[in-house]
Amino acid sequence: MVCAQFWAAAPAFAFSVGDSWDWQLTEPVDLDRNVSVLDLHPDLVTPDDLAALRQKGVRTICYVSIGTLENTSVDFNAFPDDVLGKTYEDWPDERFLDIRRLDVLLPIMKSRFEACRNEGFDAIEPDNMDVHDNDSGFPITADDVVAYVARLATIAHSLDLGIGQKNVPDLTADLINHMDFLIAESCFQDKWCDDVNAYVRAGKPIFDAEYTDRPIDFQEACEFAAQQNIAMILKDRDLTSPVQTCP
Repeated sequence: MVCAQFWAAAPAFAFSVGDSWDWQLTEPVDLDRNVSVLDLHPDLVTPDDLAALRQKGVRTICYVSIGTLENTSVDFNAFPDDVLGKTYEDWPDERFLDIRRLDVLLPIMKSRFEACRNEGFDAIEPDNMDVHDNDSGFPITADDVVAYVARLATIAHSLDLGIGQKNVPDLTADLINHMDFLIAESCFQDKWCDDVNAYVRAGKPIFDAEYTDRPIDFQEACEFAAQQNIAMILKDRDLTSPVQTCP
């Protein structure tokens, strides 16, 4: 695979290996958390909320779907019909995007990133990167994902925002130089944490969430996470406020 050549310097602040975190995308949120990093849906918080978190030294990550369009998105009408693909099987209110259409999607995503920055977020969680692994309705390849995400990283960094890789362990070698951290779902349960540990070796944190709707020995998972320097939490699938953290 050919690495895309679009790169910009990371923002002045940095996430660090060993940072603790929580992840909340469903209301009501609970912002009273003793963590270094909070990953939040921008619709669930206010600029005042984010300013208060920043005052406490908490850095915040803004959820943005870059690979699907939710039918409740305020910018829904900005997406022409020809970039909308099949419905996402697991999330019936979302449709896949033709991420090859950089001419259409990059300006829209830049506006979304700007909204996150203006609200007070420090970084972007670019969700649904794995379009190449889904039945999207488009012949999208891994190279298409790398080209798109690398351009998004350049945009985020130009806005002084961090940006992370979301899952896609198969693309780690191609994305790690563009990304500032990695967000993983069930890398312990699905046995692919080792596939992304290059992030830790590069001094970039891995934030992992394991899920309560699947069998897990969380003590064993936490022992593994400690050995691998992964920030691991246990959450419900809807990413509501309850969280179990490693000791």
